[in-house]
Amino acid sequence: MGERTLRGARLGGQSFEDERGIEFAARQQVGYVCAQGHEFEIPMSAEAEIPPVWECPRCGAEALATDVTQPEAKVDKPVRTHWDMLLERRSIKELEDILSERLDLLRGGEIGPAHLHRTRSKSKAKKSA
Repeated sequence: MGERTLRGARLGGQSFEDERGIEFAARQQVGYVCAQGHEFEIPMSAEAEIPPVWECPRCGAEALATDVTQPEAKVDKPVRTHWDMLLERRSIKELEDILSERLDLLRGGEIGPAHLHRTRSKSKAKKSA
């Protein structure tokens, strides 16, 4: 195996190119402070849009940028429940009518769990015999 490796090359891949003639992209340091008081800087491109919030590398809390205008608070819409959506489609009177119809069918044995129908039909068969 030692015969196949290049002499002078190390594991991990060392680049033999030098940095002469290379122009690096313009960078800027953006400072952030989290709620716990941790301060840190992130290098970013000079052309990049700076995010107003960044995750703190120490505690994981949200950190706010020091030089950027703070983000606007988002307005949360109230949660729509199933009942709210149902009331958009039906009135209370319609719902009461549907409920009474379904209860009559359930009490009459026309709808409902199958095990309730079997016991009823057996008890009727015994009475008629």
